[in-house]
Amino acid sequence: MPKEIVDPRCRGHICTNSHPTGCAQLVQRQIEAVRREPPEWRGGQLLVLGASTGYGLASRIAGAFGHGMNSVGVFLDRPASDKRTASAGWYNSAAVHRAAQAAGLYAAGINGDAFSDEILEQTLRQVRDGLGMVDVLVYSLAAPTRTDPVTGTLHRTVLRTIGRPVLTKNVDLATGVVQDVTIEPATPEDIANTVAVMGGADLRRWIDALLGAGLLARGARVVAYSYMGPRVTWPIYRRGTIGQAKEDLERTAAELHERLAAEIGGHCRVAMCKSVVTQASSAIPAVPLYMSLLFKVMKAAGTHEGPIEQMARLFDGHLGPGRAPVVDAEGFIRLDDRELRPEIQHEVAFRWDTVHTANLRVVSDYDGYQHYFRQLFGFDVPGVDYDAPVETDVALP
Repeated sequence: MPKEIVDPRCRGHICTNSHPTGCAQLVQRQIEAVRREPPEWRGGQLLVLGASTGYGLASRIAGAFGHGMNSVGVFLDRPASDKRTASAGWYNSAAVHRAAQAAGLYAAGINGDAFSDEILEQTLRQVRDGLGMVDVLVYSLAAPTRTDPVTGTLHRTVLRTIGRPVLTKNVDLATGVVQDVTIEPATPEDIANTVAVMGGADLRRWIDALLGAGLLARGARVVAYSYMGPRVTWPIYRRGTIGQAKEDLERTAAELHERLAAEIGGHCRVAMCKSVVTQASSAIPAVPLYMSLLFKVMKAAGTHEGPIEQMARLFDGHLGPGRAPVVDAEGFIRLDDRELRPEIQHEVAFRWDTVHTANLRVVSDYDGYQHYFRQLFGFDVPGVDYDAPVETDVALP
């Protein structure tokens, strides 16, 4: 496949291509943010489900290059074709694998639907052959749909409120216009479908399979990612269909924690993470506007974090070799503590009440939000020559 110049094809919360060099450089920057030299590594075996972008990608990097963990990553990504580039997750994973191998670490990837029995069985074989046992399992799956592996039913995530319509502010990511939008309530079927995709069913299925195969090490740590967020987003997020799914995930994790503690002396915890830009979160009404305001306030306070900074904290304090999770009264690991500080939320709430189209770029970091969004796909990366042709057909090492 010949080299080509890759220009971004992004509008709103949709981007249909990605830049291999930009993705690789962003992966390298995350590696440098957490890298410790091999004499400081304590090793371990890491399995990440949903490993190619966002928190899953940052988890794999933090475990590998901060603690010397060998890893298997499961992801669903698109290789390049003669019509378009590979997905960003494909390029991210290729960069991680190259860097891990150069550092003498084992790194393998499985590209496929983690909700399927086929990929589960393939992963068990890869873990058995490549890792032997799993010390840390990261569950970071996020998808718009899921086919139930037992019934064959296709379930689809729905972004809706529950009980009544909700009027909220939103920013149009294509135009920068701040406007009021009404979110209609979900049907019982909408709620059930969203829980089926984003709830705890597959976390349970994976742990059942790993335990059944004898692949979870004594004292293994399992973590799933969730989000609480501020009250301003609760009607749409925490008290909406997605929140119902997250609560199901959290209940499942609590039940599995008791089982792992009894059977292998292990842990299963939920980490409440800070809000960060993802393609999925960009589609949730009110959330991009809230994050734009939050980033401005947290940057001014010197507490702003992206995925890699949070995952460094998670592995250093809770999941890395020799660590045990530290939890709050509800059993959650709180990585959102800096976001939810009262003084931060008070200032964000004030700006939420006063933001409009004309002052959007004054009271918020809307331009920063857009910058982070483009970087999800390897664009807007300083030092990358976007006028130079690049090889888009990148192999997974």
